[in-house]
Amino acid sequence: MSAAKRPHAGKPGSGKSPPPKASAVKPAGKPAPKSVKPAAAAKPAPAKPEPPAPPPVKQPARSVLMPKLVKALKSQYKPVAPVTTRSVLDQVLFACCLENAPSDIAEKALARLVAGAFDLNEIRVTTVAELAEVLHDLPDPPRAALALRRALQSVFESSYTFSLDQAKKHSLAHGLKTLESLHGISPFVVHYVASTSLGAHMIPLDHGALAALYLCGMISQEEYDSGKVTGLEKLIPKKAAAEFNSLLHQFGIECLTNLHGATVKKILQAVNPVAKDRFPKRGEPLPAPNPPAPAATKEGQKAAEAARASAEAHRPAGPQAAARPAGKTPLPPPGSGPKRTADGKTASGKPGPKPFVVKPNMGKPPAAAAPPQPPAKPAAAASPKRPAPPAKAADAKRHSQELTKKKPR
Repeated sequence: MSAAKRPHAGKPGSGKSPPPKASAVKPAGKPAPKSVKPAAAAKPAPAKPEPPAPPPVKQPARSVLMPKLVKALKSQYKPVAPVTTRSVLDQVLFACCLENAPSDIAEKALARLVAGAFDLNEIRVTTVAELAEVLHDLPDPPRAALALRRALQSVFESSYTFSLDQAKKHSLAHGLKTLESLHGISPFVVHYVASTSLGAHMIPLDHGALAALYLCGMISQEEYDSGKVTGLEKLIPKKAAAEFNSLLHQFGIECLTNLHGATVKKILQAVNPVAKDRFPKRGEPLPAPNPPAPAATKEGQKAAEAARASAEAHRPAGPQAAARPAGKTPLPPPGSGPKRTADGKTASGKPGPKPFVVKPNMGKPPAAAAPPQPPAKPAAAASPKRPAPPAKAADAKRHSQELTKKKPR
């Protein structure tokens, strides 16, 4: 092999590498995929265990909190003795003004209302806006005015008089039923009148009193929302009930008007420091109660369906036959009205009233044509002394003038 054909060999130490050997040419195509090593999956950080929720704070029993509440209220307020010499109706009107209002302001508002009206009937027919103007110093004048007007209207419709003295003539249960039948009055009014006029052992609770008991931890959220607290009278003797009612009423007004004041915080701290989580933050009002929806019973649904069917059956025909809008006019209770037999007569034997039916307006019938009159006969020649009688309509004036010319006999 000649030297010209020998490959050039680099000298050692020259730093030149020998040329690479020629490799076989590969056909053009997709490049071979390179093997990519899978990246190592990032290991998730170990989750920190959540701290256990603190156990709910157990509220003390009512029997433990009640003596503390009475002691704290006596140190801050003076009880106001209720007036028990009013009639039952006057006590109802006063309770409508007293709800969520101080006692002295309610006394002045009711006295101003009665003095400015001729009688109770004038108050009954007065509008709510005008009554609210007279009761302007109360915390909620429209609510008090509406309750007053509804109470008077219910009493008047039941007996056509302004008196509720019949509630005291029978048992306590009868008196409570009479008060509860009044439309538009709250349970506070019923309990207040029953405790002051009927001699019942009850604790009237308005919005302020419910808020005070809720902040103290004596009632639950459900009782605060519904406004019904049972078993509270057992913790207060009947002799001390009037005093406690007045103290609790004053504390409730303080909770509504000055919730974040020093007096409210001092009483709550003395009664139940554990219930501080129920107290709202600075500047936030106390949440209003959220009453639950009334449970629909089967008896109530059947009565409503029967009343609706009865009203639909006796609905008159004509323009007023349109269905009444829901909630506008109350339906009559089932079974109301005189009972009739199969022949349509009542129990007394007399036929009942006929249903009112609107007849279509067809207009008046056309007037009949007047019959033809015979031709008038020629009048006889009148004597010169006595003229012929004139016609009734055409010669009425001339006849009167001729009569005046006659000489009297």
